[in-house]
Amino acid sequence: MQSEVAQLPVGHRLYAWLETNKKQVVWGGGIVAGLLVIILLINWNKNQQELKASEALSEVSTVQFGNPGAKPDAEAYLKVAANYPKSSAGTRALLLAAGNLFVEGKFPEAKTQFERFTREYHDSPFMGQALLGIAASWDAQGKTNEAVAAYKNLVDHHPGESVIPQAKFALARLYEAQGKLEQARIYFEELNRTEPYGSLGSEAGMRLEELMSKNPGLVPKPVTAATNAIPLAVPKP
Repeated sequence: MQSEVAQLPVGHRLYAWLETNKKQVVWGGGIVAGLLVIILLINWNKNQQELKASEALSEVSTVQFGNPGAKPDAEAYLKVAANYPKSSAGTRALLLAAGNLFVEGKFPEAKTQFERFTREYHDSPFMGQALLGIAASWDAQGKTNEAVAAYKNLVDHHPGESVIPQAKFALARLYEAQGKLEQARIYFEELNRTEPYGSLGSEAGMRLEELMSKNPGLVPKPVTAATNAIPLAVPKP
């Protein structure tokens, strides 16, 4: 019987198998249908959660930005982040909460929330902003060594982030304050070259000019023909 079935065309063999295994087919089909229903429900619930999260974030932002006299309300953003932790709106709410704490001058608290963001949303496209926030929080507290390490970590390990110019400018400023003038010159010079039309590049250019005028030794020595000339071999008589 099996040999006869094997000799049938593929379409007929499939039909024969279905006829022989009707119970298994029905049972398997039921499982697939059940999984599809579960997936649809999960997606629907996720969309509903995203919608609610977006509405909640919008309400807080409207109060925040719609009223020029309103004070930063980090707690309201933290509430949205806590209520909708898996949503994109909840992600943004946590970052906004950290930013508001920074604006309020609560730098240790801001750093805590920025660090929380990097732990909980390490795949977020806003990771650069969170890392910059951590460094800036150290910086604002006057903890220069920690700030330098945080800025350097951002520059060295996340070179594609949009906030890299800000991090490099901060590094140059801190290096200058530490007396590490050559490192400061390198970053100011790079920003002046790579950001020629932006305010950051212009500021870096002015800081570079001031730095070099106060420290003439930092100006690269021009390469001259005399210093690089290769001595000709003098033929022996």
